Amino acid sequence: MKKQRLVIRTLILLVLGAAVVYTLYANFTKDDQQTLAVGSKAPDFVLTDMQGHKHRLSDYRGQGVFLNFWGTWCPPCKQEMPYINNQYQQFKNKGVQVLAVDIQESPLAVNEYASRYNLNFPIMIDTDKEVMTAYGIDPLPATFLIDKNGNVVKYYTGSLSENMVREFMEKIKP
Repeated sequence: MKKQRLVIRTLILLVLGAAVVYTLYANFTKDDQQTLAVGSKAPDFVLTDMQGHKHRLSDYRGQGVFLNFWGTWCPPCKQEMPYINNQYQQFKNKGVQVLAVDIQESPLAVNEYASRYNLNFPIMIDTDKEVMTAYGIDPLPATFLIDKNGNVVKYYTGSLSENMVREFMEKIKP
């Protein structure tokens, strides 16, 4: 009986030890997602918007880009989208472009959302999370301000007020 308890205790200790070793190994070898640093070059990408038009970030060189990552399920995103749309109307003829990147949702859900809020800027879906990963996004909403030379001017995560959106667009206006 004592021998059987000793064997069981030893097995439990071995399993626990293996779990600790695995956890330490996983934490030290994982690829930490890093948000782009201010001043760094924004990674180029190509995504297709809801109307079928391709958008390449580098095609907007010479303009300021308000790059917003969002989701239809995200309450702060719902709050800020009308503000972004309002300010886009004010700044689109002043050299500021809005690119909204939805993360992995269906085109039906995104189109319904865009229609409900009367959104007029290009909306794309990052179906494979490639752009999200390249920019190190976590959590949503996340906004990158990119200047006319393609450099990151600011990174902001969280809900935006209309005044903040206006200030941000003013900051990247060429």
